Amino acid sequence: MRGAIVILCLSACAQDPVVASPVDAALSAPDDASANPDVAIFVPQPDAAVVIPAGFGLISGPCGVLTRALTATTPATFTNHIDFAADPYDAADYPLLTEGGREIIDDGNAGGSSLLSEVFAFELLHRCERAELLKTETEIHYAPPQGRITDLLVAIDGTKIGVSVTRAVAFPFDMPYPPDRARTLMTEKLSGILESTGHVAPDDAWRRQILYILAYAEPHVAVLEAALATIDPQIRADTIVMITVSDGDDAFIY
Repeated sequence: MRGAIVILCLSACAQDPVVASPVDAALSAPDDASANPDVAIFVPQPDAAVVIPAGFGLISGPCGVLTRALTATTPATFTNHIDFAADPYDAADYPLLTEGGREIIDDGNAGGSSLLSEVFAFELLHRCERAELLKTETEIHYAPPQGRITDLLVAIDGTKIGVSVTRAVAFPFDMPYPPDRARTLMTEKLSGILESTGHVAPDDAWRRQILYILAYAEPHVAVLEAALATIDPQIRADTIVMITVSDGDDAFIY
């Protein structure tokens, strides 16, 4: 069993606004700095409280982490959780989404089964980081149009940010997440971020990109972080990696 639900809630924890601890980004050397002496990372430090708006799913963990991270030139990694309890998302829950989340559903994406993961990546960015949706996947312009694309264009504190969304899950669901799969996923997605950044049209050009990972279980986080530590720094570049562990009845995301 994947962890106990410690808060009783209705409508998939469509929470009232709650106060959570945001995080400032303090620049420091990583614990394994000897392996990558030229790489600095952000270490979360507690700051003042922030109110998480109501929405579908109960968010816990760091919020308010991106303001300072976005102005830096180094990579950063953050992790939080969203709990759907015993009520998976379905069409009846559409009114509980943010305006941006509803627009992502209405617009659709470029194909595949990733639409709801893109929706909930935005839900978390909006509720935790006050992100504003600027364009969905099919609305972003590229020059030339051929090549890898990103999933969302958002604004955080007035700064344009590209968001590439992916999922970390093994099948059957409760199997451990394989390290080789984590490394392949990270390499592919981070390389795609560099490619899409290289040919995004000037009118949609973002300052940085976020690789947003929805992870099926808490142990997946350590596997992802270990894989990330092995990625060539030129591929990682200054991409911000955000990992959200989904809890409760979350199979709809995967």
